Amino acid sequence: MNVALLQHTPEPEQTIALAARLCYSKVDIEALKERITGADIKSFLDKIMSLGHQSVLEHASFTFGIEGISRVTTHQLVRHRVASYSQQSQRYVSHTEQFDVVTPPSIAANPEHAKVFGAQIAAVHAAYAALVEAGVPAEDARYLLPNATHTKIIVTMNARELLHFFGVRCCERAQWEIRAMAIEMLKLVRPVAPTVFGSAGPGCLSGPCPEGAMCCGKMADVREFFRKL
Repeated sequence: MNVALLQHTPEPEQTIALAARLCYSKVDIEALKERITGADIKSFLDKIMSLGHQSVLEHASFTFGIEGISRVTTHQLVRHRVASYSQQSQRYVSHTEQFDVVTPPSIAANPEHAKVFGAQIAAVHAAYAALVEAGVPAEDARYLLPNATHTKIIVTMNARELLHFFGVRCCERAQWEIRAMAIEMLKLVRPVAPTVFGSAGPGCLSGPCPEGAMCCGKMADVREFFRKL
């Protein structure tokens, strides 16, 4: 898996603070911009975050390039609808020469399981390549491709949606691959917007576990992990 932060709103926390200040100020935008200092930004954002006034976070956006993940993960990812996605097409990109897959750790750790998994992937690859070589369009041959197939995707989310995304997908109960991806994304945005994302992560970081009876039971370990992240 490779996760990169490709672009983001320049000075995202300044943009968010400016939008928030504007709601309560009579002065024009240019004068307001000149008044905002680094210390002012942090204290004001701390207040906004503590009050839950998060609509202004939508003015800052972040674009990620993600490679080496499976279709299992992108199927989960696109359920986050307040975002933009551009994914590698299996209709136009043929997999006859390259057919990489994500192997779950639970399978890779067991030689017998890995053997069964690998044999099935090889069989699917051979069938796919044979169909394409016989003239079947890639858009039809792709019906054979498994959820494990590697894919690439570019994702853009605003800061408010990212906080929600991290809250859900950094949780111990999230599926392992999307959780690993979410943690890598969080590592990339924290230095860029430390006040906004400094305490981002699963819901149990700031209160009781939102999973209730389904809690993982590792709240102390989870909090320590994200504190050191």
